[in-house]
Amino acid sequence: MKRLILIIVLIPFFAFNIQNNPEDFVGKWVGSDNNDVGAVIFEKDGYAAFEIGGQIMGGKEFVINGKRGQMTYSINKETKPIQIDFTLTKLESGEQKTLLAIAEFIEEDVINFALSFEDIRPSSFDEKSVILTRVKP
Repeated sequence: MKRLILIIVLIPFFAFNIQNNPEDFVGKWVGSDNNDVGAVIFEKDGYAAFEIGGQIMGGKEFVINGKRGQMTYSINKETKPIQIDFTLTKLESGEQKTLLAIAEFIEEDVINFALSFEDIRPSSFDEKSVILTRVKP
């Protein structure tokens, strides 16, 4: 009987630890797409950025085409695959554009990642998907 109670108590504990928290994404994730090396950066405070060819687009504040903007992210870990929304906001007008993505953990520091620049979230991983590896500081 004690063993059964112990199992009942421990199962939720281990199940909780297996789930991915939004904090699991924090850091710089690097990958290669069409021989171009790029990165996705998830900040602890909810900001995100894309880095391509040394250029960073996103974060708390950035400038593109003379306009100031910022990029935030939200993660829905209740879905499979995990859904990630990147929200680009023009700071002057408040106008927003959301980029829809999906991700799945392959290992603790390796994810399969697919991003759409259209208004349709990718539904699966295909040849347009990228394997991203978290860079340790």
